[in-house]
Amino acid sequence: MSFDRTVLPNGLTVITEAMAGIRSVAVGIWVDTGSRDELAGEQGASHFLEHLLFKGTADLGSQEISMRFDAIGAEADAFTAKDSTCFSVRLLDDDLAEGLGLLAEMLQRPAFRPGDVDSERDVVIEEINMSDDDPGDLAHEEFFRAAFSGHPLEHPVLGSRASIRALTPEVLEGYWRRRYRAGSMILAVAGNLDHRHVVDLAAELFGEWNGGAATRRLNETPSGFGVRAVRRETEQVHLVLGGRGLIRGDNRRYAFGVLDAVLGGTASSRLFRTIREERGLAYSVYSFSAAYADAGAYGVYAGTTAHNAETVLDLLSRELAKVAHGGVTAEELTRTKGGMRGSMALDLEDPSSRMVRLGKEEITGMEHLSIDERIARLNAVTADDVYEVAQAVFAGPRVLGVVGPFDADDVERFL
Repeated sequence: MSFDRTVLPNGLTVITEAMAGIRSVAVGIWVDTGSRDELAGEQGASHFLEHLLFKGTADLGSQEISMRFDAIGAEADAFTAKDSTCFSVRLLDDDLAEGLGLLAEMLQRPAFRPGDVDSERDVVIEEINMSDDDPGDLAHEEFFRAAFSGHPLEHPVLGSRASIRALTPEVLEGYWRRRYRAGSMILAVAGNLDHRHVVDLAAELFGEWNGGAATRRLNETPSGFGVRAVRRETEQVHLVLGGRGLIRGDNRRYAFGVLDAVLGGTASSRLFRTIREERGLAYSVYSFSAAYADAGAYGVYAGTTAHNAETVLDLLSRELAKVAHGGVTAEELTRTKGGMRGSMALDLEDPSSRMVRLGKEEITGMEHLSIDERIARLNAVTADDVYEVAQAVFAGPRVLGVVGPFDADDVERFL
């Protein structure tokens, strides 16, 4: 891995990675803001802005923006997380100036036209409806509400129907002015590029933007205990069981990654084998983790019938307890580390993946590591390391998110 990094006088950070032998470039403008940064009356504003900035500027309408991206065959997209927002485009290297210029115009000079806000409000509400109609998504959302209860991370990225209906052009513009600043932005680019050329373009397109980095208050660790259940007469019960995990910068994160993969990260994992292959109790079963600067969570998910829900919850709890008390086997450790090494390499094969890695690490303050450095840290993980982190994490209090024909009292005994 070889990257170049330059900070412009206005505070905008430009970080690039050149990739030989290709003709494409992936561009990402990362904003250090997400749902955790929203104040009362702003819930859902981060994600709403992600949509709204594509609606146009004082000089460009949404159709012209779309047509200009289409005219160069660019793939433009955006996403919002709890602590960041990213606007991206992948395009031919010769069209870098055009694509970056469009992104610069969108981010620096949004129009906030009332009609655009109203039309996009309906789109966002439909997105919330779509998410709520997916019981698996809803179970995860209820899990995170419980895991991060009392913490800014508990708020859903999409907001609620009520909060979205309450957002006005003035509120959205105020949020944009407070959080979208040059010092809070990262321009990450990977592909066939010259770093100096990218810096010159950034200085030309963003050089007059100002504003220091927006601040973020880190909070006390959430309590992370309890059940959140949404009663629905669904064919399947969707269960997400877990608890407090590691924060982003924890030195044990590689050992925890191995633990997560052994537990439910692959088709040969313990949960997949026990619940799906041996018992046939679920089609989808897996584990996951989420890490932030001041809090983290882990969870295991399964979708099953109401009749089998009690059995599946019992098996999930047993597997968590088993790995916490017994650790992992030498065979599991070797197989899992081998799989993770391969995944690390495959994940960095294209410019978009490398751009995301660069931008995400830079905006979160994590160190930039080469693939060899990552593999070396993974190889250093021992069975004792995995056992110790399993004891530390899985022994804590648990939370449960449920969607199905149950109330919280029906499943609370499994915590």
